[in-house]
Amino acid sequence: MAISKILLYYVFTPLADPDAIRLWQRDLAESLNLRGRILLSKDGLNGTLGGELNAVKKYLRKTREYPAFKNLDVKWSEGTGLDENGASLDFPRLVVKVRDEIVSFGAPGELQVDDAGVVGGGTKLQPDELHELVAERGDDVVFFDGRNAFEAEIGRFKDAVVPEVSNTREFVAELESGKYDHLKDKPVVTYCTGGIRCEVLSGLMKSRGFGEVYQLDGGVVRYGETFGDDGLWEGSLYVFDNRMSMDFSDHAAVIGSCSVCGEPSKHMQNCADASCRTQLVLCETHAAAAPLCGTHAAVAK
Repeated sequence: MAISKILLYYVFTPLADPDAIRLWQRDLAESLNLRGRILLSKDGLNGTLGGELNAVKKYLRKTREYPAFKNLDVKWSEGTGLDENGASLDFPRLVVKVRDEIVSFGAPGELQVDDAGVVGGGTKLQPDELHELVAERGDDVVFFDGRNAFEAEIGRFKDAVVPEVSNTREFVAELESGKYDHLKDKPVVTYCTGGIRCEVLSGLMKSRGFGEVYQLDGGVVRYGETFGDDGLWEGSLYVFDNRMSMDFSDHAAVIGSCSVCGEPSKHMQNCADASCRTQLVLCETHAAAAPLCGTHAAVAK
């Protein structure tokens, strides 16, 4: 029986010709019937791909043969399944693009990358090192969510600071607003899904006066692989594919609540307005009703 897998990966490394690499990556992924998204820039590679296990393994092996990509940071997760043609059900198609940033913070001029990765980012912590820091520093440790605010509605680290941002481009203004100046003398641990957003965010924080900044290496995914739901993480992890969320165990807490009725839920769904990108937490009943977000509901009235 064919096994469906999803690969989440990235590497920060200087690339002299991202367009040439885009063509190679597109051809490689297409030849293996993989779906998902691959982003490239002069600063590296960021991708999420799904497909049949052996095909994904071959893609990873071939990609790592390219010297600049030998140190890819990789996480695996279970896919939903494969269609009749053996393609992933978790992605509608394959997209391979070159952009100014592989994570769009709107500050490409600030990011410095060398062969070892990001220059000037936060101190990386493995999951067990994170626990050591918390045991040593206690309540002084601040968890700082590096994701979009809606992602935190169904899962986050306990007592985490969740900035009110709807996309990563809003983080710079948020950091410069003064809202978090009281954290500049505290140990701050940034975290995100797979680790890549915090590679950039932690550096942006340090350059804006945050003195002791850490980043959870490998993100929530690697933390969940290590501690499941028996550590400091609470709830489900939002993911940017057709699964919408994933759990690390059979006893994941449900911390989200339906935006319509308030019932506990971890189910996320797009606003029913086709032009809207807002994500809503909905219970099964209201998910079936396909409601509008607050803005579009007000307009509809």
